[in-house]
Amino acid sequence: MSVNIKKDDFIYPYFVIDSRNKKKEIKSFPGIYRFSIDKLLRDISESRSLGIKKVLLFGIPKKKDSEASSAYSYDNVVAKAVKSIKKEFKDLTIITDVCLCAYTTYGHCGLLKKNTREIDSKRTLSRLADIALSHADAGADIVAPSAMAKKQVLAIREALDKEGYRHIKIMGYSAKFASNFYGPFREAASSSPKFRDRSGYQLNFRDSGRALKEIAQDIKEGADIVMVKPALSYLDIIKEASLKFNHSLAAPCHSGLASAPLLAAFNVSGEYAFVKYGAKNGLWDEKRIVFEIITAIKRAGADLIISYHAKDIARWLNG
Repeated sequence: MSVNIKKDDFIYPYFVIDSRNKKKEIKSFPGIYRFSIDKLLRDISESRSLGIKKVLLFGIPKKKDSEASSAYSYDNVVAKAVKSIKKEFKDLTIITDVCLCAYTTYGHCGLLKKNTREIDSKRTLSRLADIALSHADAGADIVAPSAMAKKQVLAIREALDKEGYRHIKIMGYSAKFASNFYGPFREAASSSPKFRDRSGYQLNFRDSGRALKEIAQDIKEGADIVMVKPALSYLDIIKEASLKFNHSLAAPCHSGLASAPLLAAFNVSGEYAFVKYGAKNGLWDEKRIVFEIITAIKRAGADLIISYHAKDIARWLNG
């Protein structure tokens, strides 16, 4: 069966900073920038003209603290960006990352118990719900919890429904592995952990069974979209998930969807960077290898692909 790559398959990620007139290139991340909101709007205008209709926002705050307070304050950087984008691009689907790692001084995806280095699950869920609500208030279409906190989708779904946001969809980072492919992203988001790593809550790359259980749990809790991250080393998980999760597992009472949740795959920063570095050094033709990679991800069963290649792909598809 032939795989047809379309611009509508893609979600393009952006990093937004709380500043003005800034477009900062990221050393380890060729062609990717941190944007202030005014510069972000200009770049989104270009993306929109290429035919990209969906974006994913990652926020980088001015200040961090132990409570990640800048992640959910009324004027947090993501909420401000969403409001500005919605004024300019009413037909753009805005997805917002909901996590704590970029906002805490210690770089972990959950809040810590007092005087310990252990994640406080209850407080973390409450904080994730606060962040999601702030994004929904600003006009986000989809919120995407990425903390891999148990019951994060349920906590956010209940909070959104209680405040009248039943129409806001949730994209769960359902099978997010503790991967070595996140390096450029962590530089971009300034989110590297200050102690230990995230293997305590992200998935072991050897454990495919748990990945499928996590996806099933997110669906049960009301996720409209479930995700496998990273994509390339986990094509088997994408394939298994696409075959396993059908209409009987959908959650129409929350999502309003008539069919099963969509399956997304995140073609992550390290996967992107090695393609760029290889092309720069003449190891391969960039266009051909990108289409080979994206075709593999879609052939495995992904309905949506989050990729830093999306703008290049749109240009190539436009001819």
